[in-house]
Amino acid sequence: MSGGSRPPVTAVLTVRNFRRYLLGQLTSNIGTWMQRAAQDLLVLHLTGDSGAAVGIVTALQFLPQTLFGLTGGVLADRYPKRRLLLLTQTAMGAQSLLLGLLTVTGAVHLWSVYALAFALGTATAVDSPARNAYIAELVARDRVATAVSLNSAQFNVARTLGPALAGLTVAAFGTGPVFLVNAASYLAVLYGLVTMRTADPPDHGRPRPGRTRLRDAFRHIASTPELLLPISLIAFVGTFGLNFQVTISLVAITAFHTGAAAFGSLSAAYALGSLIGAIHGASRGKQPTARRLISATVVFGALEAAQGLMPGYGTFMALLVPTGFAAVLVTTTANALTQLHAEPHLRGRVMSVYFLVLLGGTPVGAPLVGLVSDTLGARSTLVLGGLVSVSSALALSALITGRIPRPARVTGAASVTGSPLASARLAGDRPTDR
Repeated sequence: MSGGSRPPVTAVLTVRNFRRYLLGQLTSNIGTWMQRAAQDLLVLHLTGDSGAAVGIVTALQFLPQTLFGLTGGVLADRYPKRRLLLLTQTAMGAQSLLLGLLTVTGAVHLWSVYALAFALGTATAVDSPARNAYIAELVARDRVATAVSLNSAQFNVARTLGPALAGLTVAAFGTGPVFLVNAASYLAVLYGLVTMRTADPPDHGRPRPGRTRLRDAFRHIASTPELLLPISLIAFVGTFGLNFQVTISLVAITAFHTGAAAFGSLSAAYALGSLIGAIHGASRGKQPTARRLISATVVFGALEAAQGLMPGYGTFMALLVPTGFAAVLVTTTANALTQLHAEPHLRGRVMSVYFLVLLGGTPVGAPLVGLVSDTLGARSTLVLGGLVSVSSALALSALITGRIPRPARVTGAASVTGSPLASARLAGDRPTDR
């Protein structure tokens, strides 16, 4: 049973293991967003307000995703994901604890912040594929989409609360205590993982014997249109469309000639739309389809292009809410499709490819955004990003969706799958505890 007539969110939240996973992630992510904000403030303090230094520490924290993200996927498929997460989460907590101790004792230096940021990024690169692939092992297959949406919702709640709490904490106590709070927040994740019921692990959660080769994941993606579509599409949208942290600041400063407070309001509007979108996706409980992904991407691209044409600050901020809503629908639908159609023994590697194209495109997309902004104006970056998103969705739909088998007309949970192969696997793709 996957929840019967209960609402999809309620059905998923009754899964004890997933509930513990979700609460732990929410607690930890709030601490993580607090640390990100405090870390930038610490770097500015150490360097006398050097924006370049902030850029370097950010790059060092995200560079390991590009360098080691695929390796993280291999490890996620080679070893039990729960055990791997216990190690990575402990390492991330230790990084925060060390940074906090160095800061409160006055022993912190810029090089140590750089080194610890790279260490955190390395642990995160190994952690992300296992953490996201683990969701599909915690809930029934027909609830994976709802679980992914709830996971996105907790992330957006943390993204909204974390920086605000960091500002209050830094103002009252300084940056050091923020890092210590983040270190303590990892205890919630570790507690949830340790207390999960794993006496009878499912077959699909066990690593397969033999070599764990990365090329098997690429071969699987290339031969499975249900995977090729979301991963290819998210590569274009992630590189050209999802650069709002850059584009919002450019438009706020160069087009509307506002300051940091106005930029913060615009970011909050986008975050609000993202949160509403994640909650909406979870509450509907509908299974992701290729058509729904294409439609959401076209709507997102159209809204982003329209965003660049807004005449004033007020209309620009108002449109950021539905744009954030649509952006989350795109990413959660693509994420859920990828998890649902990846072979269980390849899921970690497939998810590592997904996150590589989603996040790894930023080093390419961000400089292009800056170049277009300098040449054609900040508004043009949004118009261009929206047009690329729409055109890539339509082109990939024409090239790939015709190869996707129609869902089998069967009753029960099997009807949610997108292919006969997935229906055949359904009996062995169940959670251990619901």
